[in-house]
Amino acid sequence: MINETILAIIIAFAISAILCPIVIPFLHKLKFGQQVRTDGPQAHLKKQGTPTMGGLVILTSIIITSLFYIRDYPKIIPVLFMTAGFGIVGFLDDYIKIVMKRSEGLKPKQKLAGQIVITGIFVYYLMNSREVGTEALIPFTGGFDGGYFLNMGILFVPFVFFVVLGTDNGVNFTDGLDGLCTSVTILVATFLTIVALGEGSGISPITGAVVGSLLGFLLFNVYPARVFMGDTGSLALGGFVASSALMMQMPFFIPIIGIIYLIEVLSVIIQVGYFKASGGKRIFRMAPIHHHFELGGWSETRVVAVFSIVTSIFCLLAYLGL
Repeated sequence: MINETILAIIIAFAISAILCPIVIPFLHKLKFGQQVRTDGPQAHLKKQGTPTMGGLVILTSIIITSLFYIRDYPKIIPVLFMTAGFGIVGFLDDYIKIVMKRSEGLKPKQKLAGQIVITGIFVYYLMNSREVGTEALIPFTGGFDGGYFLNMGILFVPFVFFVVLGTDNGVNFTDGLDGLCTSVTILVATFLTIVALGEGSGISPITGAVVGSLLGFLLFNVYPARVFMGDTGSLALGGFVASSALMMQMPFFIPIIGIIYLIEVLSVIIQVGYFKASGGKRIFRMAPIHHHFELGGWSETRVVAVFSIVTSIFCLLAYLGL
């Protein structure tokens, strides 16, 4: 299975790296350019017009690569469903923002409704799967061979919704600097791939495909970015991370390996909550927190490097918890 996973990484990387130079000029031609907030860091104004919706490349790479493995590894289907499903929601959001010129994109209720329907189908699968079920491994209790698995019973249903929607928002908030979400998620997907191989869960081809697709995309998304993934990519990746962890009965590991996602979400919640409670005061210079560091004088590349290092350390810590 190791060889198949390595091959999946290589195939996905090749597809992504080949598609980007083809798709980027096409997005330019269609004027699918990023709209930059005028109240954000002034250095970001130069990004205005940079093609977004590059997540289409990531999704295409993952889907095509996964199709080579579906027959032999059917457990990748639920993960692919979540990845593609959330990617479609993100695509609709991007399309409305950029093509239809509606700055808010999908209305919050519309976006939430789409996410709930997709997650609901995934929950139904988990609840009726003998191989997955409603149990989740508690970190640092002995791992898969002798660790403690918490059986949540019917409470597993709201728990999955909380995990999926929370993770998806975290990944979405992390997509704010050139290469940030891509770099962090490469590390998270690599961790999931290593664990999937060790556990023999049967989903390593798709986790490997995500690693490869993001590596290829990073060639064009690293600072200064020639393309952004948009909600098409970030929502798809959020669905991927959450569903992969749940398929391996590891949702409690998400706050560890996805520590950056968690910090990004919390920074927004804290900022908004404090702003309302204090009558207009702020804790951070700007939220999500990567902008706080940027406005404090850090370069984009430094923020990306530090956040990636933090993710690496916490992935290693999570591995110790297996």
